[in-house]
Amino acid sequence: METRLLDLLVCPICKGPLEHLRPPLQEQVELVCRADGLAFVVRDGIPIMLEAEARSLDAPVPSTAP
Repeated sequence: METRLLDLLVCPICKGPLEHLRPPLQEQVELVCRADGLAFVVRDGIPIMLEAEARSLDAPVPSTAP
């Protein structure tokens, strides 16, 4: 994901900054809002910035292994 795009993106809920993270042992990248405790997944280089699609940081990271 381009750094310029990441600098422009904000949390769709609180409009706060997002962190670009890759959870341990995961291939999928997430954009994390620490203020709201939500992680937004990035699929095929496209951030999915929908509240309904966000993962709570309290929830376990979904496994991508078969």
